[in-house]
Amino acid sequence: MALDWVPVSERPDLLADPVAKAVASLGVPSRVAEIDPGLSDTAAFCERYGVAMEDSANCVVVSARRGGETRYAAVMVLATMRADVNGVVRRHLDARKASFAPQAEAVELTGMEYGGITPIGLPDGWPVLVDENVTRRPFVVIGSGVRRSKLALSGEALVAATQGEVLALTM
Repeated sequence: MALDWVPVSERPDLLADPVAKAVASLGVPSRVAEIDPGLSDTAAFCERYGVAMEDSANCVVVSARRGGETRYAAVMVLATMRADVNGVVRRHLDARKASFAPQAEAVELTGMEYGGITPIGLPDGWPVLVDENVTRRPFVVIGSGVRRSKLALSGEALVAATQGEVLALTM
């Protein structure tokens, strides 16, 4: 089944509120497509809609702790790769311990649905760490803040929209 990509300005209803606000205020050059929410997980989405795994990027919310303080960050990696959370990410965030944020915490803090969390529209002050491989993609599919749609933009546009830090994040 082919996706019907349209400019985000035509379907802001397909975005979580914080994502819609960020896209509008930043003028993010992106497109959105409605999908079956039951197929929002990357592997199922790619298989059903014919999107290559290397054209899909996942956003992982990481909680980083040091000295009783917890900070959060978003990490973007291609679906074909795994983020080195306990190595590169932890060191970059200057944390003693880094791990995936618990699902309920990530949902509450971002105002987005689990399985749709995206780096666009995150709370102020959250760093966005983007694996260098994502930046090389002319077209990458990411979450939209909700499970019933996906955003598509270039890796470079993703970095610009999120003021992301480009690093070698994969193992």
